[in-house]
Amino acid sequence: MELSKIEQLLEKYQNAETTLQEEATLKNYFLSGDVASHLQEFESMFSYFAISKAEKSVKPIQLNTKKKNWKWMSVAASIALLFSVYVGNNYVQEQRTKAQYAEVMSTLKLLSSNLNKGNEAVASLYTYEDAVKKMFKTK
Repeated sequence: MELSKIEQLLEKYQNAETTLQEEATLKNYFLSGDVASHLQEFESMFSYFAISKAEKSVKPIQLNTKKKNWKWMSVAASIALLFSVYVGNNYVQEQRTKAQYAEVMSTLKLLSSNLNKGNEAVASLYTYEDAVKKMFKTK
């Protein structure tokens, strides 16, 4: 391959503008061993890429496949939900009881005031009856 074409491809490679075929051409050129003296610095780079691609790891990779136990989390969430419903229900019942108590008290106050009016009316009747008895002096 012509040296000028290799230099152009190398320039494109450094600007990250090459295609996969052009990169394969550069790789083949630099791994062939017939490299021009002013391009020797790139030969080590391409040989490193080839060596590192061929490397394989012999140590097995241990992945952490520990699963979280969501069952206990859901049980705890269910208990928290039930507790909040129980507490909320008690609070609502307490508020209803207070409202009912206030309503009964107001009704009893109204009843008491009406009974007191009735007692006052009966007391005035007794006064009237006493006055009539004194006038007529009846036994």
